[in-house]
Amino acid sequence: MKAITYQFETDQFQIEEIAIPDIGKNEILVKVKACGINPVDAKIKFWKEALPTPISTPFVVGLDVVGEVVKMGKKVKGFAKGDEVFYHGNMFQPNGGLAEYAVHDFRTVFHKPFNIKNKEAEAAPCAGWTAWRALVEKLKVNENDKVLIIGGAGGVGSYAVQIAKHVCKAKKVIAVASSQKHDYVKSLGADEVIDYKNTDVVSRVKELTKNRGVTKSFDTVGDDNDIIAANTLAFNGEMLELVGVVRPEKYENVFSKNITFHQLALGAAHGFDKHSLQTIIDAANGLTNAMLKGKVKTPQLITVDFDGAIATLNSILDRKITGKVVLKVR
Repeated sequence: MKAITYQFETDQFQIEEIAIPDIGKNEILVKVKACGINPVDAKIKFWKEALPTPISTPFVVGLDVVGEVVKMGKKVKGFAKGDEVFYHGNMFQPNGGLAEYAVHDFRTVFHKPFNIKNKEAEAAPCAGWTAWRALVEKLKVNENDKVLIIGGAGGVGSYAVQIAKHVCKAKKVIAVASSQKHDYVKSLGADEVIDYKNTDVVSRVKELTKNRGVTKSFDTVGDDNDIIAANTLAFNGEMLELVGVVRPEKYENVFSKNITFHQLALGAAHGFDKHSLQTIIDAANGLTNAMLKGKVKTPQLITVDFDGAIATLNSILDRKITGKVVLKVR
């Protein structure tokens, strides 16, 4: 089968022909129709040390998979050959979705609803389910909240703006994005958008909240944006850091402001038990229902072939992509 493999020795991605992977007793072999491309895929060069060793098979990344069931392990229940499915994969397993066939544990594979289009299913898992867990489960955003979303035009941010505004009914949604993306982010539901390149984000948030600050903040970008997320918070505010880990020692008045910190790694749930797997199931069901009700729509989508997928993996860390990029296999 054709696949995009990661080369550990050179930190490069390449297209090659590899064998169709075998499956375990709890796994499903999926004929891939499409696979979303996420920053975590490109960042394997940074997290590869966390992989179990040795790796005895070509390593294929790709977490957001839509496809058709072609083979099932002995303990798989609730699926049949030909079923259309989608799922969020396990980043620590080698048989990801940037290939013609992929493998995943059936316990977090979902039947694709008839009225959910392929493009909606292939774009949603990593970015959309992450945004859902962050805002609904962790931060518990509600109609009394003023929320800051850093990276409002990105994959996670595009969903987060919609969830905050249309699902959680936040009082005010403030997003951070470059100026050329302001119209797009406002179309998703943002009340205000701040250009981080030409504006002091902390000062502008204070202006927009009458010097109080936001009640919840969500950093989807990383670098030093956790500092901005923390410093824009009001007393008793809460923040969620998605990309790195929180660094309270770098934030202003962190003790006296009574700040609460959250962190989130959606795929980490694959490495624990049935209770952790349930968090993925809950996020999938929650976002899917919101999409079926028309509260959340698929962000701007870019489709690419295998060559385009490699180009995306090589450039996605520059954060110049708006919305979501998807490899179309079939």
